[in-house]
Amino acid sequence: MGIYFGTDGFRGIYGEVISPDIAFKVGNSLGGLCLHKKVLMGRDTRRSGSLLSLSFASGLMSHGVDVIDIGIAPTPVIAYLTKALGFDYGIVISASHNPRFYNGIKIFDKDGYKLTEELESIIERKILYSTNLGSDKIGKYYSRPRLIKKYKENILSKFSKLEGLTIVLDLANGASTSTAKDLFTTLGAKVIIINNGKNGKKINYKCGALYPEVLAEAVKKYKADMGFSFDGDADRIIGCNEKGEIIDGDDILFILSRKLKQGSFVVGTSMTNKGLEVALAKNNLNLLRADVGDKYVVELMKNRNSYLGGETSGHIIDMDFSTTGDGVLTAISIASLVKESGSALSDLVTFKHYPQIIKNVEVIDKYRILNSDLLSSKVLSIQNLFGSDGRVLVRASGTESKIRVMCEHINKKEAEKWACEIENIIKSVEEQR
Repeated sequence: MGIYFGTDGFRGIYGEVISPDIAFKVGNSLGGLCLHKKVLMGRDTRRSGSLLSLSFASGLMSHGVDVIDIGIAPTPVIAYLTKALGFDYGIVISASHNPRFYNGIKIFDKDGYKLTEELESIIERKILYSTNLGSDKIGKYYSRPRLIKKYKENILSKFSKLEGLTIVLDLANGASTSTAKDLFTTLGAKVIIINNGKNGKKINYKCGALYPEVLAEAVKKYKADMGFSFDGDADRIIGCNEKGEIIDGDDILFILSRKLKQGSFVVGTSMTNKGLEVALAKNNLNLLRADVGDKYVVELMKNRNSYLGGETSGHIIDMDFSTTGDGVLTAISIASLVKESGSALSDLVTFKHYPQIIKNVEVIDKYRILNSDLLSSKVLSIQNLFGSDGRVLVRASGTESKIRVMCEHINKKEAEKWACEIENIIKSVEEQR
């Protein structure tokens, strides 16, 4: 991670970390890297999105770059259209699952993939040191929301009708308001929409992928066949079956793995539940683990020629259709499998999750703690004790002064016992400063 960019773009509280001035500088820095001088832009529903979009566009235009803005649109729409229509880059102004007072910038390259850390570093250096703030040629700005139709047409061309299914969609008052209802309705499903505000005031507020219990209640209320909730920019999905039971990213990977050939690789992360790993192995499929962050999942997928990957949190990448997480696309894929199989969604998830206990321990110097011999030896001894029955993961938070502890075991009491043991060791090492 760099000065501005984290594991998923550049993000922070509007007016503090991210501002129109910063957006202009990032746009101006990126403008100097554009070969064809045309960039695609979109945003979620946040109130600050319009101003940041125009500021970013101004930075690009001052370098002679033409900007095509499609307005409110999910992140995966930008990724798809950037590649399909030959843009230099695709820009999304969004803070994804964060509250409404946050905002951020995501950048996709010409092939629809998130920027490499090397390219992010180049942009950061330009922001910090470049004095070139313009060009003799000024770019133009175009508003083209109708381009979203091309994304919809692509999705509709790949799936059969969903007639006979009743589906609840929680749009998180975010970007999926421009695509989800239209796609599911056109495919013939009976659609019940909740949290579909477009003014940005309640984006992600007690709704969407972070609050799946809201979806579960709606599915039970309307006696629906299934439900899906998205985050603010709709690159993430959490589902719910007809019984009101929550389906996370690991469950979704298992469902979608049905289409893979034996011997194929599925890419998860260090947080992916061991139960999924065991279940995939029974089907002669292999789980590979990347670092936490969907960009790292995609990187490993490309390196190992994998077509399916994702995170427990709901970023699901299906390379048959997309280069990035696409919540709406994933929802349609799941609904299509239910329709084709004639089974209930609850029948498609058959693996047992290993109980997973997570502790977040506040510390002053997280890297000093991680380098403790006492902590390292204890973690190693616990992992040896667990054997194939569980996993231990201790890592530094990427955004906070915390050590994150995860103990996973087929026996929940064992997971709880050893997670507490590690937490106590971290606290004792912290006190020895």
